[in-house]
Amino acid sequence: MKLELDRASDVPLTDQIVTGVQTWIRSRAAHPGSRLPSIRQFAADYAISRFPVIEAYDRLVSLGYLDSRHGSGFYVSEHARAGLSGMGTCDLSNAADESGHLLSQLEREGELLQLDSGSIPQAWRDIDALGQAIRHVSRSDPASLVDYGTPTGDATLREHLRNRLAPLGIAAETQQILITEGASEGLDLLMRYMLKPGDTAFVEDPGYYNLYGLLKLHGVRLVGIRRTASGPDLDHLHAMLAEHHPRAFFVNTVFHNPTGSTISPPVAFRLLQLAREHRFTIVEDDIYADFQADPTDRLAALDQFEHVVYVGGLSKTLSSALRVGYVVASPAIVRDLAAIKALTTISGSRFTQAVAATLLERGAYRKYLERLRRRIAEAQGSATRTLEAHGWELFGSVASASSSTAASAARGYAQTGGKFVWARVPHVEDSTRLAACGEPLGVAVSPGSHFRPQGETSPWIRINVALTLDPRAQAFFAAAARLPG
Repeated sequence: MKLELDRASDVPLTDQIVTGVQTWIRSRAAHPGSRLPSIRQFAADYAISRFPVIEAYDRLVSLGYLDSRHGSGFYVSEHARAGLSGMGTCDLSNAADESGHLLSQLEREGELLQLDSGSIPQAWRDIDALGQAIRHVSRSDPASLVDYGTPTGDATLREHLRNRLAPLGIAAETQQILITEGASEGLDLLMRYMLKPGDTAFVEDPGYYNLYGLLKLHGVRLVGIRRTASGPDLDHLHAMLAEHHPRAFFVNTVFHNPTGSTISPPVAFRLLQLAREHRFTIVEDDIYADFQADPTDRLAALDQFEHVVYVGGLSKTLSSALRVGYVVASPAIVRDLAAIKALTTISGSRFTQAVAATLLERGAYRKYLERLRRRIAEAQGSATRTLEAHGWELFGSVASASSSTAASAARGYAQTGGKFVWARVPHVEDSTRLAACGEPLGVAVSPGSHFRPQGETSPWIRINVALTLDPRAQAFFAAAARLPG
């Protein structure tokens, strides 16, 4: 192994070492079980301090590239060749395919109406309360503007989150809560902790494209499980469990992205039974929890963290700029995640966490949520009426539901809501045609294939209900319904 390290570069030596070793492993010059130079020898060979070598080796172990054998040294992981030999250009391009949707939205903001956007309109946000909290923290805790936080996060914020979880039936102590830079970092930390390249993870189909991209970036094999109006399709899940042995299943509980559906109690109980029987961990992504006025069953509440890890956040409601998320798990898992966080990002923003804690403490967030929920509910009703008037079909309707889903809906279990509706024009089988229809009208939507694990064709698109009253959206709904079959 021969690496090129540039001490004059702005790129930290640790990052250069990690990148260099990854490239060496992917180059086929390395074989599983190959021994790396000891930390002392590596530092001597390259005339550098041992500290960046220690940090780089630890990071490579966390990423699944290396195995650490006590008293013996560091070796190329047995999983590295199977999971990583295809990484590099191929896997990174796959990840780029997923991230491209989000990048397109962010970079073209303002040019077109981003009808499938995940954002809340600025006019709906409580900018005044946010500004007051920022000024308060700047005056009362100026050190938060310049100092590191702790890897586990602001203690006051963790206590507020603990109290907010209680009405959901989730009993957690503060040491079971880790603050993250948005829920996305929480998911990334869990992938680093739970999964190695070549492992299999179940994801929902349709689901969140950034989740797919992150898993592919980690070399994880994805298996999609159909999402119905009452949660994951249990028949499909049974069939896939007979073929695969997943380490984890990533599930949206409430107001699922992109369908807006919520897991019903019978599906929740059976899903937990299967997790126990087949020994996989459920990562419960409950990022849209605060949009729900009347709480329904959470998997973490039913399981109490035996087979469930819970992920939440404030970024979807409070502020996308603040990037406040959190992971709730057993104390042992949280300690391990904090160690990984310390290696990867050191800590989160002490300042933004203090701002979030201030908004929670002063009651501003509670009042804001009450207004936001009313607005979202009104927008949901308006969007539904408008789309159905133009002949669109909404996910969860009897026409689009499977027989099992329709039966669940008949028993009163199906519940939809939140920011999104998942809709289609019945005679249009490929929603790329809907995307093409929208652009001349000043409307941008992503084809439904973006929300499927392997980019499979889909007739559906995600629509942000808050934007459906815009005249451009109204023109698009009418024009799309007139497309030829």
